[in-house]
Amino acid sequence: MVVRPRRNNNSHLESCPKTMSQIETVCREFHDLFGMEPEFVVRAPGRVNLIGEHTDYNDGFVFPAAINFEVVIAGNRRNDDQVRIHSLVFHQTSTYSLNKIDYDGEYKWSNYVRAISDQLVKTGHSPSGMNAVVTGNVPLSSGLSSSAAIEVSSCLAFEASGRFTIDSVDRAVLCQSAERQFVGVNCGIMDQFVSANGVKDHALFLDTRSLDFRPVPLPETGVSIVVCDTNKPRGLVDSQYNKRRSECEEAVSVIAQTDPDITSLRDVTMEQLVVHEGEMKREVFRRARHVISENNRVLKSVDLLESGDIDGFGKLMNESHVSLQKDFEVSCLELDTMVEAAWNVSGVYGSRMTGAGFGGCTVSLVKSDFVDQFEQQVQAEYRAKTGLDATIYVCSAEAGASRIR
Repeated sequence: MVVRPRRNNNSHLESCPKTMSQIETVCREFHDLFGMEPEFVVRAPGRVNLIGEHTDYNDGFVFPAAINFEVVIAGNRRNDDQVRIHSLVFHQTSTYSLNKIDYDGEYKWSNYVRAISDQLVKTGHSPSGMNAVVTGNVPLSSGLSSSAAIEVSSCLAFEASGRFTIDSVDRAVLCQSAERQFVGVNCGIMDQFVSANGVKDHALFLDTRSLDFRPVPLPETGVSIVVCDTNKPRGLVDSQYNKRRSECEEAVSVIAQTDPDITSLRDVTMEQLVVHEGEMKREVFRRARHVISENNRVLKSVDLLESGDIDGFGKLMNESHVSLQKDFEVSCLELDTMVEAAWNVSGVYGSRMTGAGFGGCTVSLVKSDFVDQFEQQVQAEYRAKTGLDATIYVCSAEAGASRIR
């Protein structure tokens, strides 16, 4: 199955990527539920990471893009401390008080909204009560970061109802803290950051240590970002993710014995790593080699794309997958099959696994004229070798979160 969001043809909204049906639907449902027009409508996109995998928790570099799948919220301000939010995706309404923000074990989707209001209160902001309706077309559990999209859009909604504004970088940091502290997921900063700060037709080069970033242009036409979901459950992710983190930390501890200024693999060159190879377990050395080489690939990617070399960038995507497969060992049969099928398609610049691994998604850069061929060929080869059907999302790089109304 190929999924493409509908295009927006309303000229007065062209600066912000939207699926107009979502905006119309959320406004209509708000009116039906609350008997009035919404005072504000906000949206925030999902994201895909083009290159730079497992580098974020090593203080390294990442290279994501906001995509044309998003969460949209319509709402208005209340004159009390109650928050009432209705989800069109789950057909559920959750209500709570800003004076007592508890975790909701029944309507778990609402905890991302609750987390934002909780963090706003803790950081000295003054969110008001609000009525809201939320919808979205970011695929759930697909690795396209629906959680960051609802967090960032919820933050914008509370800003609108509370009549205050937060800087977009601070908004991303607040959303990350909310997910860590309230939801209980020890996530990195990348997802919230690109959802809040993405730029249309650009990927975002992000230094996860300093939070310095800059947009890097992607081709405006003729190239599509194609995400393929393997539809394989990712049962090993949590345990292996923690193991990889500890192996990276072990590599740092070995090198830091002779250079105490080194605090993460971000600080280590390939030459330094090779000097200490004999002091590490073989798998620890390989984990570090992936992170260091992946950081280098991200930096090279920026240079190549800024010079218009899309072919060179595609080769780096391919190299990234091989490194994740062989050195970091977070790929699997399904991901490898999907990537290798993509490599066999004409018009594909590059393809790699994206995300934590052991299932989940791949990302490919494909000439737009070859997308239909890509879908048919990759789907057929993947089904023949794994017995599974892939879900394929055709994406474009879009703007970060914004207030529509």
